[in-house]
Amino acid sequence: MTRIYLEEGPKKVFACSFAWPGWCRVAKGGEAAIDRLMEYAPRYRVIAERAGLAFDPGEPEVVARVRGGTTTDFGAPETVPEQDLEPVGEETARREVALLRAAWELFDEVAGQSPEELRKGPRGGGRDLTKMVNHVQDSERAYARQVGVRHKPYRSRADVDALRAELAEVLSRPWRPPVETAWPPAYARRRLAWHVIDHLWEIEDRR
Repeated sequence: MTRIYLEEGPKKVFACSFAWPGWCRVAKGGEAAIDRLMEYAPRYRVIAERAGLAFDPGEPEVVARVRGGTTTDFGAPETVPEQDLEPVGEETARREVALLRAAWELFDEVAGQSPEELRKGPRGGGRDLTKMVNHVQDSERAYARQVGVRHKPYRSRADVDALRAELAEVLSRPWRPPVETAWPPAYARRRLAWHVIDHLWEIEDRR
């Protein structure tokens, strides 16, 4: 079994795995979100294997439900489940950071092999490649502040790498409550990985 939670907004629902950060999918309803999550298991396996981990999640088990809001309906998770406030050991933290690192590596590889102009959506929307890469990297600066990591706006690729290295170091530490930052580390690892993976898959689907 794989433990998941549902973040239930007024119109949309996220299904997210606790053990596999970034494995989250959204749909219009809980059952549809779970089905979509499982449909993406083969694609997440690529990330897990890059991190050196065997991925055999089994059937999903909903162990928590949290209330979402307008951000959920917009298409991004926003609520911290209470399970993310439980103590986390160093082994678990490092395992989850390995998955985050794998997501970063794959995103950079796919972006480097993709055309600048990506296929548009049915209504002509969607960022082209450079804007999407910048969006992911700039969002990471904002997310990093939620765990106390602050960097100035990027001036080079080295600045991006420096931020990610500091984030990985901070998020690899064991953790116990109380929460002293805006996000507990477990939630930060999941939210960071979700954003990178979501756009990784978007590029793959639109190139």
